[in-house]
Amino acid sequence: MNEEASKTKVIYVMGVSGCGKSTIGHMLSKALKLPFFDGDDFHPKKNIRKLSNGIPLTDEDRYNWLVKINKLAKDQLEENSCIIVCSALKKSYRDILEKEIQGQVEWVHLVGSFDQIFERLDKRENHFMPPELLKSQFDILEYSKEALEVNVSLSPEEIVQYIIKELKDKEINIKSEFGLLGLGVMGKSLCRNLANKGFRISMFNRHVEGIEENVALDFKNKHEELSISQPFDDLKGFVESIQEPRKIMLMVNAGKTVDIVINDLLPHLSTGDIIIDGGNSNYNKTKERFEYLKSKNIHFIGTGVSGGEEGALKGPSIMPSGDLSAYNEVRPFLESIAAKDDNNLPCCTYIGPEGSGHFVKMVHNGIEYAEMQLLAEVFGILTATGKDPDEIADILEGWKETANSYLLEITISILRKKEGGDWLVNKILDKAGNKGTGNWATIATAELGAPTTMIASALFARYVSFYKEDRVEANEVFRKNSSSIIDISSNDLLNTYHFARIINHFQGMKMIHQASETYGWNLNLSEIARIWTAGCIIKSDLMVELVEVLKSSASILKNDKIIQYIKSLKPSANKVVAECILNERPIPCLSEAINFLNSYTTAKSSANIIQAQRDYFGAHTYQRIDDDSGKYYHTNW
Repeated sequence: MNEEASKTKVIYVMGVSGCGKSTIGHMLSKALKLPFFDGDDFHPKKNIRKLSNGIPLTDEDRYNWLVKINKLAKDQLEENSCIIVCSALKKSYRDILEKEIQGQVEWVHLVGSFDQIFERLDKRENHFMPPELLKSQFDILEYSKEALEVNVSLSPEEIVQYIIKELKDKEINIKSEFGLLGLGVMGKSLCRNLANKGFRISMFNRHVEGIEENVALDFKNKHEELSISQPFDDLKGFVESIQEPRKIMLMVNAGKTVDIVINDLLPHLSTGDIIIDGGNSNYNKTKERFEYLKSKNIHFIGTGVSGGEEGALKGPSIMPSGDLSAYNEVRPFLESIAAKDDNNLPCCTYIGPEGSGHFVKMVHNGIEYAEMQLLAEVFGILTATGKDPDEIADILEGWKETANSYLLEITISILRKKEGGDWLVNKILDKAGNKGTGNWATIATAELGAPTTMIASALFARYVSFYKEDRVEANEVFRKNSSSIIDISSNDLLNTYHFARIINHFQGMKMIHQASETYGWNLNLSEIARIWTAGCIIKSDLMVELVEVLKSSASILKNDKIIQYIKSLKPSANKVVAECILNERPIPCLSEAINFLNSYTTAKSSANIIQAQRDYFGAHTYQRIDDDSGKYYHTNW
């Protein structure tokens, strides 16, 4: 028997009828997250008939019953520790129950006086054993020196707490329901979220001498809710501590790290185990990993998680994909920790096959890029109208009535933050970074032929911001030192912001729809919008509206209400964009929203010139408007 197996135990809760074995067993099972079995459920019918008729059971009557429970215990110990309640009144009975598993048994004996237990038993209804038989049980009761004795005069809660404390001291290996690997900011928050929902978890973080030591253990000791979690920096021990089929969530950096971790895990995994990648992985890599692990008989769930540190702790938006059967195995965990929408439904839904979950998360982040850029441009415009950060925050506060969102709320908080008498935002270097998802979204939109132009504009705006030194030099060469104030009203700017946000969300959802059609994913846009109404970075009042809009069409610009709204907003958007351009104010996303709609609503565009040019120099052919057969033509220009 190996060391891990020796720590896997069957916890027998023994005692006479009426002592509360079943109640305590159930409570222990819930507290320790272990399987529970009541020995009474395994009595043959003839035993139950005898007891119901007031006839005590003989040793012969009990023998087959005890053998059956012993087999149950041995079967359970193959997988995990378990709790079994059984009267086990004689040492000979306990010997049968312990047969071939002597080193893997812990006894808990609930003790009390005859009068005390008789009174309790007499009050119980529908119990098959009459109280009169209690004396026969006390007559044959043989106390066990090995058993942990707990007096039933304590409350059930006190009894359970005492038993758990004593079992912990014995280092019993109680397997976890779920494992999480990678204790960065998001990983730690998800662990606490899982523990707060009552799940018994194992946590792993690598050991790097002098850099990352005892991370999981120190983290556990810091938070009370993690008291029954299991911390590891040994990968083998971590994997073996989890119930099969194992459910292990990776919260590590996207890229090569994911592949390294998967290959490190594989030697320790078993057929049917499930790996969940909760990082921002590229959807193409997720598809490759899905196929690779499928060949190893391991399930892979690519899962987008949005919400940041706070969302991961209190409830994120979760976007899982892969085999539906495998998702159903992890569904209780993911749905439990997810944010809840206005109808108290979890902001977690099965997205689709392969890498669709990570694709949807990528587009989520792309929409996020554009939403952030729009607010940055609004800030820049209001600054150019002569407003300070507090005044701008006051204006944005008023916008919450019609344009509220998580990003708007945090922008207001950012603008109000002061340090040393000045606004902190004025001290932050104007170079915006990115972690890759906006980049991937821009590549994907080009590959799909979906014009998600605002995501690309937001990404390129970040790239331009990084040329800080060049921008400072170019400012001296190309710009006039003008201090003129831009004449734009707050209401026109709000209308322009509304307008651009609708175009951004239209493009993002259109991109998801295009991917669904191209890859055969059959994605539900309304359901995707629903899980983005809470927990995630792009949650907003607009997203709540889109849940219903997207039930009838994949294009929100086909909705009559939105069409009329866009028409009413466009004059303000035209005015604001024109004023900014005339005043040399950079507004890449606001202007792109106008440019896109102008292009999208132009029935006859100038693209015929481009196609003619392509045919001229490359013989790429063209179609004709006076021939609806679809035939292609070439001209010798």
